[in-house]
Amino acid sequence: MTGKTITEKILSENSGEDVRAGDYVEARVDEMIGHDVTGPLAIDAFEDVTDEDRELAAPDSTVFTLDHHAPADGVKAANNHNIVREFASAYGAHQYEISDGICHQVMIEEGFVEPGDLVVGADSHSTTYGGLGAFGTGVGSTDLGTTFATGELWFRVPETIRFEVHGDLPEGVYAKDLILKFIGDVGFDGATYKTAEYAGSAIADFPIHQRLVLANMAIEMGGKAGIVEPDERVVDYLKNQADIKISIDPDLASDDDATYEAVHSYEGANLEPQVAKPSNPENAVNIDDVVGTDVDQVFVGTCTNGRYEDIRVVADALKGEQVAPGTRLIVVPASGAVYEKCLETGVLESLVAAGATFQSAGCGPCAGYHQGVLGDDDVCLATANRNFPGREGSMDSRVYLASPATAAATALYGEITDPREIETERYDDHATADLGVVR
Repeated sequence: MTGKTITEKILSENSGEDVRAGDYVEARVDEMIGHDVTGPLAIDAFEDVTDEDRELAAPDSTVFTLDHHAPADGVKAANNHNIVREFASAYGAHQYEISDGICHQVMIEEGFVEPGDLVVGADSHSTTYGGLGAFGTGVGSTDLGTTFATGELWFRVPETIRFEVHGDLPEGVYAKDLILKFIGDVGFDGATYKTAEYAGSAIADFPIHQRLVLANMAIEMGGKAGIVEPDERVVDYLKNQADIKISIDPDLASDDDATYEAVHSYEGANLEPQVAKPSNPENAVNIDDVVGTDVDQVFVGTCTNGRYEDIRVVADALKGEQVAPGTRLIVVPASGAVYEKCLETGVLESLVAAGATFQSAGCGPCAGYHQGVLGDDDVCLATANRNFPGREGSMDSRVYLASPATAAATALYGEITDPREIETERYDDHATADLGVVR
């Protein structure tokens, strides 16, 4: 029999069965996460499936964040926050406040996720955890509430599509450009209920924050999960960030003879900055196709590209410069710890001096709730993960997706600009890779 993929190995371990793609399993869940939108619904489901003596199956592995409407933008949001606060307090779950940040960033910063874990969240971008070599996936609130009660959930073991990138990447090309290229090549539904596995020398050279981008946007091609084989970078990150000491199981990698549904290979040197045109992430094109497009707003943030390293790229490009007249630059850090590091290192000061609006940690305008939503006919370039009609506000707005480097160049000129065309001291994210943003 042929070897196994990482996905097959993790689901075999957590189910106690020797499983392959296509099998159905009941598996132990290592961590579970809900936020202020999905959390109250999961709490309702939990109460529906338990009796009056109800308790959480694993309180230490149950986490809630308040991030989508943070701070609360209305009475309904405030009431939902209180539902989550009261439930977490009553049942001993972990609960993070409105200043702490986006669920996925908080889970990673606080050391909840380790390689080989099985993580579920009532948020589609729970695939992010694959950047640490875990199997992370989004589930519905009902499934999450049931998992709160039982600590287990059923899965169909996904087939795996492998994306390999070999060699060095050119200047101006980042993980965001790679994932947009992949989505453009396979389509928005090209990996439906599959694991997107990322490999090759270029991927292995990525620091953790770049790997998280790849895993995060697996869902934008329909993926059940996105995963990067864990290595010593993950070990260093968890030690520096959360003071967690681990060693990597050498078997936690796809076998050489593992079966893949498809393998897509790329030469890094041939890749260019990408932009996804409205109104689907699959509309990815080389940046030359959209250079010169006027924008009203540039948004830097989200669970995709709201980390310190992402914001630092923008700050370095704008230091001593000004945002283009008539263009709004909104920056929303992914966590309170990222906010603090931006403050400590002068990044926040540089951005505010350049004319940016720097907001408190959270999801910001990503889902169109508040903190910079778009009006009719507004055009935005965002480092977010989705650009469907109405995603960031008006159904008549248009959103382009791109990397932080492209966002920085665009903010400078007020039109989509190739990041390779501006002169800036490129922030060497490898030099400080995996140091984390410890509070």
